Amino acid sequence: MKLFYTGPVVNTEMMVSMLEKHGIAAAQEFDDPSLPDDGDLNRLAKVLVPESDYALAHKLFYEPREDEL
Repeated sequence: MKLFYTGPVVNTEMMVSMLEKHGIAAAQEFDDPSLPDDGDLNRLAKVLVPESDYALAHKLFYEPREDEL
C-alpha cells in the first residue's frame, strides 16, 4: 500500500468511499494511532491505495478534467 493522502478524517472517509466506487481498494488509518478514537472529524488520517492503483487514483483526484469549467 502506498500513501495517497493525509488530511482530516472527514475528508479521508469520503475519499476512501469514492476510490472504492472506482474499484480501488483504499484503506484509511489514523495518522497517530496511539490517540483514542473520540469521533473528532478533524483528526488527521491517511488514505492508502495499492501501488498498482496509485496512478488511477491520482488521475481521478488530481488531474484536471477537460469537461469541467
